[in-house]
Amino acid sequence: MPDELRALTRLAAAELGDGAGGISGVHDAIARRVFAALPPSAAPVRAAHDAIARGAYAAVGHGAALAGHAADRVLALRDAGDGRALSATPRGAVALAVLNGLRGDALEREGSDLQEPLTIRVGGRTIPPDAAALAAAYPHATPRVVVFVHGLMESEHAWRLGDRPSYGERLAEELAVTPVEVRYNSGRHISHNGRSLADVLAALTAHWPVDVEQIALVGHSMGGLVARSACHHAAERREPWAARVRHVVSLGSPHHGAPLAEGVHLAAHALHAVPESRPFAHFLRRRSAGIRDLRRGSLVDRDWEGGDPDALKAVVCEEVPLLPGATHCFVAATLTRDARHPLGRLLGDVLVLAPSAEGRARRVPFHHGAHVGGAHHLALLNHPAVYDRLRGWLAAG
Repeated sequence: MPDELRALTRLAAAELGDGAGGISGVHDAIARRVFAALPPSAAPVRAAHDAIARGAYAAVGHGAALAGHAADRVLALRDAGDGRALSATPRGAVALAVLNGLRGDALEREGSDLQEPLTIRVGGRTIPPDAAALAAAYPHATPRVVVFVHGLMESEHAWRLGDRPSYGERLAEELAVTPVEVRYNSGRHISHNGRSLADVLAALTAHWPVDVEQIALVGHSMGGLVARSACHHAAERREPWAARVRHVVSLGSPHHGAPLAEGVHLAAHALHAVPESRPFAHFLRRRSAGIRDLRRGSLVDRDWEGGDPDALKAVVCEEVPLLPGATHCFVAATLTRDARHPLGRLLGDVLVLAPSAEGRARRVPFHHGAHVGGAHHLALLNHPAVYDRLRGWLAAG
């Protein structure tokens, strides 16, 4: 059984060692520039300095490795099943969600117990999309299913922000739908998560306790892009569940990119130009594929396959059509009550600008949209005005 606590301990020790190496690189670059300006007579001093500095940083790195090994040995003595509870609790899920958002693609490549494949979750537990498990998890299943897809560095618990009932809980009571929440590794490419979501929805539709008549997808931030990517994959593969999708709703989704992701990319490029700051550039360039995809709102593999992810100029993302037969809706937010206020136009909801959430630049032909003023990005996860719009759209059938 996967042991998340041991994996987290090993990762922490490795990152501490890497951090010491990065600081050593900055120190070495600065020292090199200083000693280059000194006369040749300073060579003995430089040799002594280099030996002491490298020895000190190496000691820190080896110390971190030894501490990690010792902690791993101690944790190995307990019941390995105890480590799995980390992701089943709300706080543990948040910690792993942030970690996956930052480094999830690397964790997946390494086969780490910390990476989270896309799964259906109920009460923090993974629900396999087979008939027996779905029937047990959803004893009151209805023909109308609403799938909630969280955003970057979030988990399914994010929909309960503010200790209010989630959108799904309220919709189940008022519209007799069945809410289904998924959790996924948001550090993977959006196109990979879209394909995984399409696979899970195909299995869910085939094994749902009753015949599925209608499906709605509701995604927050990156989740809206993952939902669109899943619909695209399903349409290309002509999967039956795609024909049952009636609504696709994106809440603050960066359909043509997020300025913060672009800013990090430009900062990494600038820092790499100077030896003293190059280790910081290396740190920023370790960001996940999911974060990189948010630079332009990439939805398909062709947007990034074979390209240099660190190239200054971004490639033009493929224009992905909306799923035919479904009603597509968006919600955009601004910090200011008036969307036309200069500050609101400049900052949007802090993370996503209104034109991107509305799909305006790429002329994404949404059928319905709404603006929520005086709200930040995370507020869209559980906001009265958003729920009113969501309920109205889904009630229309």
